[in-house]
Amino acid sequence: MSKPFDPNSAQNLIEIEKQFAVKAVEQAQTYWNLIEKVDPKELRLTKIDDEIYEDTLKTFPELAENDHAKLVKLDEEGMKNPEGKERWRVFIESYKKKVKDYNFGSLIRTDARQEYGENNTIFVTRIQFYAIEIARNRLGLNDAAHELAKAEAAKEKAQKEKEEKDAAKEKKGRK
Repeated sequence: MSKPFDPNSAQNLIEIEKQFAVKAVEQAQTYWNLIEKVDPKELRLTKIDDEIYEDTLKTFPELAENDHAKLVKLDEEGMKNPEGKERWRVFIESYKKKVKDYNFGSLIRTDARQEYGENNTIFVTRIQFYAIEIARNRLGLNDAAHELAKAEAAKEKAQKEKEEKDAAKEKKGRK
């Protein structure tokens, strides 16, 4: 007879961790593409965005202080110290039956004004991602990221068009 699964004593399997990481990166890329194409104030991430937004600011009133400075630039230490972990754990568990994959790993930008990158990304749960990004979107804190993403997309498009034009010239020159 097998023993019940105990997540506290389970070993980490490299392949499973890689799959989770790939999924988190795909979600981050999808979100960045959304920020590029949609005004963040118009973006809805869940069916219960209003509830998540209100609950986030009620549970974490410090996120509303100083022009929302702690939403613009996340305090990873404050989120992950024992007190922060406990506050977030209670918040996260309250969405267990409301948000699909509420505790699945997600990548979030620590600074809302910048894009995803090695020095601007931390790992959080899906509901933490929603809580922070819904608030950032509603408050206009992702507007700079929206403009940055649009500029990057335009630059990439121009580069691709130039490469296609150069390739066509080269092909024509060989004839």
